[in-house]
Parts: sequence; structure tokens; C-alpha cells
Amino acid sequence: MRRMSMHPAPSPVTSVAAPPRWAVWAAHLTTLMVLPSGLWRIAMVLGYPSGYTEAGFVPFDTPGAKVWMLTLSVLCELVAFLTIGLVRPWGEVVPRWIPLIGGRAVRPLAAVVPAALGSAALTLIWANFLLWWTYPHDDMTQTGNLVVGILYQPLVLWGPLTAAVTVSYYRRHRAAQRRAAAG
Repeated sequence: MRRMSMHPAPSPVTSVAAPPRWAVWAAHLTTLMVLPSGLWRIAMVLGYPSGYTEAGFVPFDTPGAKVWMLTLSVLCELVAFLTIGLVRPWGEVVPRWIPLIGGRAVRPLAAVVPAALGSAALTLIWANFLLWWTYPHDDMTQTGNLVVGILYQPLVLWGPLTAAVTVSYYRRHRAAQRRAAAG
């Protein structure tokens, strides 16, 4: 007996060139750029002061702060993981398991616009961490200040890496659309 699928047939996808190796590496690097700061926050959730003085750690040792730090860590990693979709097939055809839209082609601008806006926002948010050591951190130990600065520095690259992968995705799809229109 043949099963009926609740998902529509996949939309035809214009043949898109494989992403360049550098874009694949950059997409995967985004998840690694977020990891050190996330692990640092998780250590704080588990009760380790992670570089803060005893008094400086008090505001982070509350249930609300712990939920926020854990949520932020998970969300950052999930958002970084979305960049991988720009170099994988699930960035071109929505996976079948997603209700209502599974199996449909991803319109390139539906991926490019949010990715471009996200990369701009990430660049603006994290660029300030280049200057981490120029700001006073009276609530941290000297070693903690150094370690936290090192753990947060990779976030400065998150936005630019996402932007580079986004440009690659856009160019590959634009070239495929041009080939389809010409042929």
C-alpha cells in the first residue's frame, strides 16, 4: 500500500552551484565562534563565578539570570547554526519534516535578507568587544577580565563570517537564476 504524503511535491529548484570550500568552512566556523562565550555562561549557570568577584557574581546567581544565560547560550548557538543552511541543501529546499512548507524551494531572498540583516546586527552588537580590555570591570578579577575577554573575542567574527557566507549564497543563486533565464 502506498502512503499519501501530506507535504506538497517539492518545487523545482534551479540548479545551484556547490558552495565554495571557504564558504562551507566559514559557515561552520560561525558555530565555533559562539561556543566559548556560551560555555562560559553555562559555567556561570552551574554556579562557577567564572572570573567575577564574589560580590560581582551575586546578580548572576539568581534563577532569572541563570535562565537568561542558558537561553542566550542556546539561542546564540542555534542562530549561528542557521548559517550552515546557506551552504547546505536545507538552505535551498525546506526539510520535509517542517509542517506546511516542507519540501518547498527556499526563495533566495527569503534567506539572504534575514541573513544580511542578522550579520549587520551581529557585527554592530559584538564589534565593541574588540575594546573589552579598555573598559573598567571592577566586578571581575584581573584573571577573569582577561579570560572573559579572550572567550568573547571570537564573537567579533560572527557577523562578518555570516556576511561572507550570505554573499556567497546570494551570488550562487543569482548565477543559477541567470542561467535559468538564459536557457
